[in-house]
Amino acid sequence: MEVSKRIDRRVRALALSRDCAELGARVRTIHHITGIGTRELVRLLFTERSQPPRGRAPDTREWYHAANLLCRTEASVIVSNFRRLREMDIGAGEALVCAYRYYRSVYRAPYRISFDRAFDLASHTEGLWIASVPTFALAECKTCGSEFLDAPGSRVQSSTPCPFCRLVRRVELDPRVRESFPRPSPIDQEIANRLIRQLRSEPGGENPLSSSPFAVDPIRP
Repeated sequence: MEVSKRIDRRVRALALSRDCAELGARVRTIHHITGIGTRELVRLLFTERSQPPRGRAPDTREWYHAANLLCRTEASVIVSNFRRLREMDIGAGEALVCAYRYYRSVYRAPYRISFDRAFDLASHTEGLWIASVPTFALAECKTCGSEFLDAPGSRVQSSTPCPFCRLVRRVELDPRVRESFPRPSPIDQEIANRLIRQLRSEPGGENPLSSSPFAVDPIRP
């Protein structure tokens, strides 16, 4: 039985590493999510014709507060959906992949938030993977009900202006904002529920590298 569990965890980690690579993740990011060694990841996932992304990994702690309005709203969408999936007992790695895929299904390319940046945002919001303590929190707008990234301690309400409210006010005035607005989601509730059931039925249960779930409303956009 123990051998079978180890095999299941290994298969799950390999599948997750493939998904991360397909979304453009760096080797370092895949290593932190799956626990697979970097040399093995390079050997399994990349070739001379298909090299892993290089360069300095993003650090979102300073970036977010200086980012433009569109970047901040898109980053908040990813992290908010990641949190909701974690509340549904989805492992952290799988939740990040699902949240990022949903983001790419809704927003137009070129995508402002890379998978590596999404990983960094999730890490520093939940205090896992590369972060020992949270440096972001999800605050809730009292006007529109949207969740957005803010400083820790702002979970219930925030004095920071809601980026989603600001975006709505600007959409009729700024054509760049209007062109960047997300198209309607192609994923209906039934498809989303089916995806959740599929993830829950996969072998291995909770990702051993994940953190505990959070109490977040899974319905509100």
